Amino acid sequence: MNDPVQSERTEPGLFARLSSIRFDKWTVLDLIERIFVTILFAHFAGKMFVAYRAEANIGILLLVISEVLVMLLVLTRGKTNNISVNPTDWILAFAGTTAPLLAVPSLQNPAVPAQLCIGLMLMGLCLQVSAKIILWSSFGIVAANRGVKIHGPYRFIRHPIYAGYVITHIGFLLGFPSLRNAVLYLAALAIQVARLKREERILMLDPIYQAYSSSVRYRLLPGLF
Repeated sequence: MNDPVQSERTEPGLFARLSSIRFDKWTVLDLIERIFVTILFAHFAGKMFVAYRAEANIGILLLVISEVLVMLLVLTRGKTNNISVNPTDWILAFAGTTAPLLAVPSLQNPAVPAQLCIGLMLMGLCLQVSAKIILWSSFGIVAANRGVKIHGPYRFIRHPIYAGYVITHIGFLLGFPSLRNAVLYLAALAIQVARLKREERILMLDPIYQAYSSSVRYRLLPGLF
């Protein structure tokens, strides 16, 4: 019979278990991305919660749902060794993620009927969520190849998440029109276009993605881009 006291003495301590973890550069990069996303989205959710308490608007709630899902997917996804180490890719990823979250609900009246604003946001949200569900553990904000997905909305455009964001942002901007929001969303769109092009530089190294891009021609908007 084993001595329980002796068994406890031979069990590795917490420090020993932590020191056994291999912190290679991929682990560090993955950790940096997760920390950034957590801090950013916690701040965003808090800001929107205050705005929602001041004015219970479903548009604010939809935007929060759209963005917080990003944090959940990043925190629960697996690690990859095929993530970009190019500083430009990281800057674009962080800037593209941050810019839309700086938008704030304005006090001006909607530019179009509120029902249209909500409809656009719901359309964009559904597109985003469906694409994120398809990606799931392959989701990330920094350019990487975490596995090529070709189902759901990916059958029609190569970057449905970005397309969903554009639709959602248009709906929010029409519902809360302001120069600040317009500038932020235009900047976000420009960054996203540059970002998806750099993402494809990595993905195009994969023969599966090469074949996929040949069958699905458009990146963001069918018939145009």
